[in-house]
Parts: sequence; C-alpha cells; structure tokens
Amino acid sequence: MCPYRLVLEHVTSRWGVLVLIELLGRPYRFSELRRAIGRVSEKMLTQTLQTLERDGLVHRDAKPVIPPRVDYSLTDLGREAAEQVKTLASWTEERMDAVLEARQAYDEAKARQANGEAKARQANGER
Repeated sequence: MCPYRLVLEHVTSRWGVLVLIELLGRPYRFSELRRAIGRVSEKMLTQTLQTLERDGLVHRDAKPVIPPRVDYSLTDLGREAAEQVKTLASWTEERMDAVLEARQAYDEAKARQANGEAKARQANGER
C-alpha cells in the first residue's frame, strides 16, 4: 500500500477522526479522551493513539509522577490534519438532510425495482 494511502486510512478511520477532532479542542488524558469519544474500547483507543503518534500527528506526554499521568495533544501536523477532518465532519453534519433524502430515494427505487423483478418472475412462471 502506498504510504500516503496508509496515513489517509489512519486519519479517516472511525476512531482516528474522532480522536483528531476531540484533541483539536485541547489536550486530554487517556480516560478523559475515552469518555469524550464514547463507545471506544481501551484497546482500540490505545491502538489509534499509537498509530497517530507514529504518524507524527499526536504527541504523548508521559509525566514521571505517581500515579502515572499521560497527556495526549496534537502536533502541528496533527492540527493541520484535524482541521481538514473537522471541515469534512462539519460538511457532513450540515448536509445530513440531503444525504437522508438521497438514501430514501435510493431505497425506494431499489424497492420498486425488486418489486418489478418479482412481478416479472411471477408472470414468467405463469406462462
């Protein structure tokens, strides 16, 4: 796979998008970020953060205190990516009504097509 496609996959993955958008607001501790995103397993969030850190988009700041404290924030590169992702997310939210209308029209057309094909099979079976 081309390297840029792999990074694109990381940035636009289900959890990558949400992590980037959330971190755009401020740095988070792991547990805070998990609560803010919601419905993400600890394992998936850990993997997503590690992947984004490896790509240079997220900075992991582990403080040598007890109990351990780890903060996650965006790098400059990560902030650029997050802004782009946020623009797409905003567009999606703004255009959701049009998407829902298109889905309904598609589903209705498919149902009519399936109904017409069923009638044709029935008519052919009667011959």
